[in-house]
Amino acid sequence: MSKSGKTGVLLVNLGTPDSTATADVRKYLREFLMDGRVIDFPFIPRWMLVNLIIAPFRAPKSAAEYRKLWTDRGSPLLFHTQDLKDKLVEKLDPSTYVVSMAMRYQSPSIEAGLEELMKEKVKKIIVLPLFPQYASATNGSVIDRVMEITRGWQIIPEISFINNFVEHPLFLQAWTELGQEMMAKEDYELFLFSYHGLPERQIRKGSVEGYCQLGGCCNKYGPKNQFCYRAQCFHTTRQLAAKLGLPEEKVMTCFQSRLGKDPWIKPYTEDVIKELAEKGIKKVLVFSPAFVADCLETTVEVGQEYKEQFEELGGEHWDLVPSLNSTDTWVECVKDLVLSRQ
Repeated sequence: MSKSGKTGVLLVNLGTPDSTATADVRKYLREFLMDGRVIDFPFIPRWMLVNLIIAPFRAPKSAAEYRKLWTDRGSPLLFHTQDLKDKLVEKLDPSTYVVSMAMRYQSPSIEAGLEELMKEKVKKIIVLPLFPQYASATNGSVIDRVMEITRGWQIIPEISFINNFVEHPLFLQAWTELGQEMMAKEDYELFLFSYHGLPERQIRKGSVEGYCQLGGCCNKYGPKNQFCYRAQCFHTTRQLAAKLGLPEEKVMTCFQSRLGKDPWIKPYTEDVIKELAEKGIKKVLVFSPAFVADCLETTVEVGQEYKEQFEELGGEHWDLVPSLNSTDTWVECVKDLVLSRQ
């Protein structure tokens, strides 16, 4: 270890309710949705929407959904992130690095994670939001919160942010390995890549020189759309399809988890399911490469709800590739992301 201290690493995932109790889910929804980067409305209409409409009425339903997900270890998103952290600790030199983890919403908080690192008298902090594709509502929110907390410190160490890793070879390799394992069990007719959606207005806000048209502009990836969430998702699909050797005509990209009446980025996963049924597609393998840990949006939404919709329309096999969680190649990817910032 250098005489000037260790490097701190803060892994940050989205967050999860403390339990499946409706009160805890409502508390989580309020903190999550009151983030101005998530619902990008002015404060007063956002407060009214979240506290008078969404949280009171959605919490009971969401609590029931979380009960489908919960295990003996609690929330998969939380314990898989903990497992990732523990394995990363084993891979890094303890005389040089100290690792902490946090959730953007609820516990453990980003503030607690940063305090844990500062107690170790770190000289530098590397913040890794665990969202492969950059979006203001995820990576941007984590970065914003870290800066909000640290600007009140008397002493601020060097802080480095990793804002996306869509092109990291080991990230792509980790997904490829999981996909190949699933493909060895079944002969699939189509491969669907379903990403979390965002309102179209948020994509337009980040458009460089008006480049974004929410359409064919995402067919290429370059300097003008490198931080466009939709473009990053299509780029991720193309890279994974190439590594898996999938023919272009058997690959589709879509977006899930739409909320509200405003237009979100398309195509919608629900619409694609109907389209597949109309075409007589019976066997589908689904990837969710916007999520690195099993969570409500993967296990329940994609793995159960969409599966039921597909089967009701005549589909036979709707299989979900599990998330990266704490697989060996993914751990190596995180290690490399950290070492590259040292």
